[in-house]
Amino acid sequence: MEIHKHLTGKFITFEGIDFSGKSVQAELLTKRLDSTGKVVQLFREPGGTEISEKIRDILLDRRWDAMSHITEMLLYSAARAQLVEEKILPALKQGHIVICDRFYDSTTAYQGYGRGIDIDVIERIHAIATAGVVPDVTFVLDLPPEIALSRQANVQHSNSLKSPETREQSSGMGREGELDRLELQGLEFYQRVRQGYLLLAKQHPQRMHVIDATQTIETIHQKIWKIITQIL
Repeated sequence: MEIHKHLTGKFITFEGIDFSGKSVQAELLTKRLDSTGKVVQLFREPGGTEISEKIRDILLDRRWDAMSHITEMLLYSAARAQLVEEKILPALKQGHIVICDRFYDSTTAYQGYGRGIDIDVIERIHAIATAGVVPDVTFVLDLPPEIALSRQANVQHSNSLKSPETREQSSGMGREGELDRLELQGLEFYQRVRQGYLLLAKQHPQRMHVIDATQTIETIHQKIWKIITQIL
């Protein structure tokens, strides 16, 4: 297996529990960098390629409650391996900026700390799935799970007011669609995931920056931008 450690592009990832606002921040940063003339590519996990999107459909489908934790972890890693090989590596080799809405820290936090899978096992899978690709900087949008669940309830209420046709059209489109299988986990699960993220940030202080996600969207963006200008 070829290991890629020296790439000319920059790799930026966004992490956090569901409803932390990371997707919005990833999009804002992409647009701002693009406006400065940078070549930027934005991807999401799981997804970003045709194969990875098919895996995403399986992972998030609410019908698959019987999915084992190991199966879940391996499917996330499979989707990631395809995204790295097909999209992320080629972009980084060309010197582009790659922004990813979730990467391997999500698997460590959700399937490791959240589900209880051995962290060493997960990290060995990471090494295979990513071919040694490590983000240059990771932003962890930290949000108390109680607030995340409140935002989740607002989405559910908003969705309940829509017509069946509108719900069908918006299904799978971020916060506008129905909640997926992972978003339906309870408070204790998200508490474990959040603590996992905070522990990871302490272990990797040079790479991971914790941002208070209770702040306004603009305040969060400006804090992220200040850090970005120091590495680009």
